Amino acid sequence: MTAWLLRRLAASVAIVFAVLTLTFVLIHLAPGTPFLPSTDDRSVGPEIIARLRRQYGLDRPLPVQYLKYIGSVAHGEFGESFSQHRPVARALADAVPNTVLLGIAALVIEFALGIALLLVFGQWLRWLPVGGVSDPIVHDTLPWAGRVFDTLRHLVLPACTLGLVGAAGTARYQRAAMLEVIHQDYIRTARAKGLSERRVLLRHALRNAVLPVITLLGLSLPFLLTGAVLVETVFSWPGMGKLAADAIFSRDYPVVTAAAILAAAMVALSSVVADLLTALADPRVRLGDGDAA
Repeated sequence: MTAWLLRRLAASVAIVFAVLTLTFVLIHLAPGTPFLPSTDDRSVGPEIIARLRRQYGLDRPLPVQYLKYIGSVAHGEFGESFSQHRPVARALADAVPNTVLLGIAALVIEFALGIALLLVFGQWLRWLPVGGVSDPIVHDTLPWAGRVFDTLRHLVLPACTLGLVGAAGTARYQRAAMLEVIHQDYIRTARAKGLSERRVLLRHALRNAVLPVITLLGLSLPFLLTGAVLVETVFSWPGMGKLAADAIFSRDYPVVTAAAILAAAMVALSSVVADLLTALADPRVRLGDGDAA
C-alpha cells in the first residue's frame, strides 16, 4: 500500500511538471504583448514595454526564463501578476476559496438549468442576484448571519448551473451500473439467504455498483473546481476559472502558468483519492505491489 502510494505520488509530480513545462512554453510562444490591454492598443509606448520586459525578465532567452521559473516554483513562489500587480499566490488565494465553495455547492445541488434560472429567477422574478459573490453595497454592513445569507443567495444560480452539467450523466451511469450488478449471482445468493431487500441493495448491490461512479466523480471534481470558466464568467463569480480566463486574455504569464499547475495537481490528487476510495469500498481491490487497482 505504501509503495503504491509513493509511486502514484511520484507519477503525480511528474504529471504536474509536464503540465507546467507545456503551459510555460505555449503561453510564451503565443502572439501578443502581456503589458497591453489588447493587440491593437498602442497607448503604452515601446520604451515602457521594453522596460517592463527587462523588469520581469522577459527579455532573456526562453530556457533561462524557464529555469528561473522552475526555481521560483520549487520555493513556493509563482511570481507577480502582470495585470493585477500583486503576487500570483495572493490572486490565487482570493480566487480558490470562491471556486471551492462553488464546486461543493454544485455537488450538493446538481439540478436546474443555468440560463433558464438566470432569466426566470434573476431577471423576470428578481428573487435572486444574477452576478457576484456578494452585494458590494450592503454586505459589509450586515450581521454575520446576514452576510452568510447574502453569499448563499449569490451562490444559488451559478451552483445550480454548474451542478447540472454532470448530474444527468452521473445519474444514468449509476443506474446502468446498478442494473448490471443486481443480476449477479452473489445478489441472488444474498436473497436466498433471507436477507432483507434493503440490506441486499445497500450492503451488496450498491457497494459494488458505486465503484465506477467513484472513478467518475474523481475525474469530475477537478472540472468543478477549475473548469467552471463559463459559469464563473457569466455570473461574475471571482473564482479560478474567471481568473485564468482573464489572465489568458491579458497575456498574464505567471497567473496562467500557476493556474495550470494548480489544476494539474487537482487532477492528479483526485485520481489518487478515487483509487483509495475504490479500495475502501471494495475489499477485493488491493493497492499493493503486483496487484491492479
